[in-house]
Amino acid sequence: MGWIIGIVVIVLLVLFYASIYNGLVKARVWVQEAWSQIDVQLKRRNDLIPNLVETVKGYAAHEKDTLTKVVEMRNQLTQVPAGNHEEAMQVSNQISDSLKTIFALSESYPDLKANQNFQQLQEELTATENKIAYSRQLYNSSVATYNIKIQAFPSNIVAGIHKFTEEKMLETPTEEKAVPKVSF
Repeated sequence: MGWIIGIVVIVLLVLFYASIYNGLVKARVWVQEAWSQIDVQLKRRNDLIPNLVETVKGYAAHEKDTLTKVVEMRNQLTQVPAGNHEEAMQVSNQISDSLKTIFALSESYPDLKANQNFQQLQEELTATENKIAYSRQLYNSSVATYNIKIQAFPSNIVAGIHKFTEEKMLETPTEEKAVPKVSF
């Protein structure tokens, strides 16, 4: 009778261990999937940028430096190694700032502002920027859940044995945290 209890206890411990391990694996996969969503949106934006640049070129030829900068950053983003999330988001933030500059150009060029192709591209890029922001939130949420599992007892023991490591959250650039100055 004692050996049956021993076997039951061992089986329960193995199931408990497997459950913790599978929870850690699931959380890690959620983090990877969340990054994949960011990556998809970054690629979508990168695909839209050349069309936007070509549309703006015809109306604002002397704004060539701004357009060149956007294209260079787009190309730089495609060269970022796959696992380097921080650098990818840093370049992405620079692209977002440059796109704001291009959209601001439309105020100086009424013909550009009225161009239907430009308006459509602007809407698509704005929607994509919103999706990137949402994907960043999802990524950080997934990372938080994963990191909690790695640090909390008893899953921290299993995480240590199987070398699960913490992921870094994406942070908002310092310049974007500054309170905007509003004057009337």
